[in-house]
Amino acid sequence: MAETITTDVAIIGAGPAGLFAVFECGMLKLGTVLIDALGEVGGQCAALYPEKPIYDIPALPAIEAAGLIENLERQIAPFAAPRLLGRLVTAISGSSGDFTIGTDLGDIVRAKAIIIAAGAGAFGPNRPPLEGLAAYEASGAVQYYVKRREALRGKRVVIAGGGDSAVDWALALCGIASSIAVVHRRPKFRAAPESAAQLAEAAARGDIDLVIPYQLQALHGADGALRTVEVADLDGATRHLEADVLLPFFGLATDLGPVATWGLELSLHHVLVTPSTCETSTRGIFAIGDVAQYPGKLKLILQGFSEAAMAAHAIHPIVHPDEALHFEYSTSKGVPGTA
Repeated sequence: MAETITTDVAIIGAGPAGLFAVFECGMLKLGTVLIDALGEVGGQCAALYPEKPIYDIPALPAIEAAGLIENLERQIAPFAAPRLLGRLVTAISGSSGDFTIGTDLGDIVRAKAIIIAAGAGAFGPNRPPLEGLAAYEASGAVQYYVKRREALRGKRVVIAGGGDSAVDWALALCGIASSIAVVHRRPKFRAAPESAAQLAEAAARGDIDLVIPYQLQALHGADGALRTVEVADLDGATRHLEADVLLPFFGLATDLGPVATWGLELSLHHVLVTPSTCETSTRGIFAIGDVAQYPGKLKLILQGFSEAAMAAHAIHPIVHPDEALHFEYSTSKGVPGTA
């Protein structure tokens, strides 16, 4: 059912950065509304890899993606931000201090400022060019996201790729999968150095088979049931790896979607922002998280958190132009609605 909402800040995107923006705005007494095309909050963390371990959140040596979203939900609960989920923003009009946002379901949101926290935009996996791939995808023998590790218990798993997702999942599935083979076309992995070191240690123990330098060549099986994954080295020599499941981690194909039509200055599918405020080329519209780009940008969740704080402070004078903002630590002011 379409809704009409008037608020201070409209946050487009309900991933980790968008959720934390609710907190930062709330601490400055700025009302917010969350809008997301997905039917649940959490962005990629919830939709793609809820059980994936995350290691670079301060004070949390390790936390699963779903756990991170649950913690953020508890953190923003006192601010009771309305949510328009399963909605795609189709139109933005107006100017700083007076924006109107429309969605594909007919919702109307009036806000004084906008924060775009759309992550990578619309996303889907980069699929390997293998014959008969669709049948294995349909049966679940080829998966691009792992939602439940337990579903792979006792399975022979082949992981393809050399980035963080490939390495993290290889480590996370140790002791769960009956066998793990990691296929990569070069000896060096692009993952975090500590994770790559742990992978090498697991391989030395015999827990993981490092199949390098090889790349995917073909899938063998029948009726969607995978039997072996054929891989080839640079000289064309092949190996057949016994497998029940193939996990190809070759990144996401992303599309900014409607964001690209909003008149913002873009660079390679990202929104350019001023580093100190995260404001875009349009006054009153800010971008944070993976969608934002500036010199020195790191695509880390923790940087998205920092950007949320900077954007909220930059928005305060737009919403309250006659009110001076005196910075206070949360330890001094507390969180509204909590003991």
